[in-house]
Amino acid sequence: MLVKFQKWNTMRNQMLIVFLIVMAIVLLIVGSLTFNQVSKMLKNNGEKQIQQTAIEANGRLESLYEQVNTASKLVMTNNTIQEILSNTYLGKKVAYTELQQARTNVNTLQANTEGIFSFELYSSKLGRLLPNDDTSLRNRIGTRWIQQASDAKGRLVWIGEDPQNSDYILAVRRVNLMDNDYANGGYLLVRIYNNYFQLANQDNKDINQYSILLDKDLKPILSNYDGLLKSIIHTNDASISLDHKDYMITKQSSKDTGWTLIILTPVKALTQGISVLRTGIIISGIIGFFIFFISSLFLSTMITRPIIELTKTMQKASSGSLPLNPYVPTVNEINELNITYNQLVKETNHLIKMVYQKEIVRSQSELKALQAQINPHFLFNTLDALRWSLDDKEEEELAELVIAMSNLFRYTISKQTDSDWVSIKEEIKHIEDYLEIMKMRFGDHLYWKLNMASEWADVKIPKLLIQPLVENAVLHGAGNTVNPCTVTVSIHPSSDQQYLEILVHDDGPGMNQEKLNFVRQSMTEGGTASIKGNGMAISNVYKRLQLYYHRHLKRGLTITSEVNHGTTISFEIPLNMEENQVV
Repeated sequence: MLVKFQKWNTMRNQMLIVFLIVMAIVLLIVGSLTFNQVSKMLKNNGEKQIQQTAIEANGRLESLYEQVNTASKLVMTNNTIQEILSNTYLGKKVAYTELQQARTNVNTLQANTEGIFSFELYSSKLGRLLPNDDTSLRNRIGTRWIQQASDAKGRLVWIGEDPQNSDYILAVRRVNLMDNDYANGGYLLVRIYNNYFQLANQDNKDINQYSILLDKDLKPILSNYDGLLKSIIHTNDASISLDHKDYMITKQSSKDTGWTLIILTPVKALTQGISVLRTGIIISGIIGFFIFFISSLFLSTMITRPIIELTKTMQKASSGSLPLNPYVPTVNEINELNITYNQLVKETNHLIKMVYQKEIVRSQSELKALQAQINPHFLFNTLDALRWSLDDKEEEELAELVIAMSNLFRYTISKQTDSDWVSIKEEIKHIEDYLEIMKMRFGDHLYWKLNMASEWADVKIPKLLIQPLVENAVLHGAGNTVNPCTVTVSIHPSSDQQYLEILVHDDGPGMNQEKLNFVRQSMTEGGTASIKGNGMAISNVYKRLQLYYHRHLKRGLTITSEVNHGTTISFEIPLNMEENQVV
């Protein structure tokens, strides 16, 4: 199973899979965001449209209400009506001619008012005067509505559906007698056609949209919903579930009439375009994914084919040859890789040839190296012979100088078996020999101080780490002033006792800031900030500190100088570290 998987675990397939995964994620995110945003926009637009419809419907209801209110006011303030009700209020008998005149006036107003089926006039004793019969208002609408009309003191009270005929809506108002201190002269019952308040959306049965009209007491005036209205009327939620369907509730109240219009719209109707949107996004995503798949396949093949060719060429190295890859890719990065490989092959073949040639002369080089080891012994023997010759001639000062020079050479010239590490006391002894020799040149012009506690004498440091700094102090301190110069070498532990600070100071002429900056820059960049004598430089000591101590180095070589006050060079090395721990 693993072998089969490895067969398909190629760079092209990995790139293709990554491309497709990224594309799938991008399409999924973009599709989801687009779907959510557009769905929300469609729903918001639907809600705004329904809200606008409710506002317009409510405005129409207010207009219709005002028409009914105005018509009923004209009836109740009609002189004939007022006179008839005043007579009945005072107990007088109403003449038939007066009733006929009142009927004519009412019929005229009724004919000029749209939506009103009839006006019924009742006396204060609840007997019907128009039309004139024995019908009682109490039997017609009930005591509760009579009481509400009386309490309204002339304002129109909406009763709702006519209990005798559902095709009509009833409204009642008390008629006040204007000539009798607005006493209760009777009641005017208005019968209005049901479809007078019919809303445009009340017959939208195809989308199951319902409308409910409530009076100021939240009593139904008109409704095309056949179910219970209590839960709908008293809910404050934005949606409600009716008959296992979710409806959005839109409420619009009128300040003029006190009525409340409720529109129930199926949520599904608001989002009916979302399914089309979803289908469009899915189809677009599939097409986009297919196009990206073809593009990714082509791109991954174009990128990996040159690498495959280069790999085949490199595999030929197992047969003992390193051939060049003649294939020139079209991709710049792969072309650079191919060029680099060809350069590497050329250099490797050249190195193989050079190693072969060096092996031929290796034995000759080893022989010459053995012969060269005789030369230092010849130098030391010659210096010893010169020393004894000077002793015989009682030239003790020159003999001491020769001894110091011999020690200097012996310390400087290393054998193959010698270690690169010496103790501090050995380095100090070498410095003393060097200063003794330089004393012959400068005489009383040169002095030195060596400050070191004996407990640090056996600390190991790289050979010739301090002496070049002393040599620099002598040549640039004592060598550049006519005054006596003192070179001080101080070795002491740092404040945290973890490092040993080594400091070389001369009280010579020093340097200005410009020259000091040049020396520091030359030190870090590997320049030849001059140190004469054995040919070493400050940069050499700086680099050897970096190489020998590397990450253990607290700080590198530090140079400070001041004109007429001398120069100080210092560094710190770690204590309690074995030689093989360094680097």
